Amino acid sequence: MDINTQIVNDLIGAKVGFVTTVPCKQLAGVIDVVEAHPDILHVPSNKEDEGMGLCAGAWMGGTRSAIIMQNTAIGVTINALATLIQYYRMPLPMLISYRGELGEPVACQVEMAVHTKALLAQLNIPTYHFHHEADVGELPRILEYTYMCNKPVAVLMDATFWKGY
Repeated sequence: MDINTQIVNDLIGAKVGFVTTVPCKQLAGVIDVVEAHPDILHVPSNKEDEGMGLCAGAWMGGTRSAIIMQNTAIGVTINALATLIQYYRMPLPMLISYRGELGEPVACQVEMAVHTKALLAQLNIPTYHFHHEADVGELPRILEYTYMCNKPVAVLMDATFWKGY
């Protein structure tokens, strides 16, 4: 089974029924599998904070949700995370492509990478960093954790995990 299908199967295994995504080259394979899966309602978002609002609505309607996004948008999500997701104790798995590390070809991506983990730590959001394909084996436990404790959780998936840029 390829890594994209495994990630989506893990979401289904955790009873996630709604996924919103923002376009991302590294996560394109996962997004394609989400879009094609009959058990997931996929609603693409224009912006990550908009996606968090959609996830909150799904959760309030009784459906587990997840967001798939890039780390470069963490900055625009701070308000939605603090005043909506965290305030109302909503579980939200955030599958995040972690751009800006070694080998990054786009200079502006590097700046946000410098701040990503610090911003998540400042918000007290548990963060897991996937470097290798085998790390995806932790995803079911991470999903179980976020729904058990009603907290957002960030899963950073870097270029090494995705086999390069």
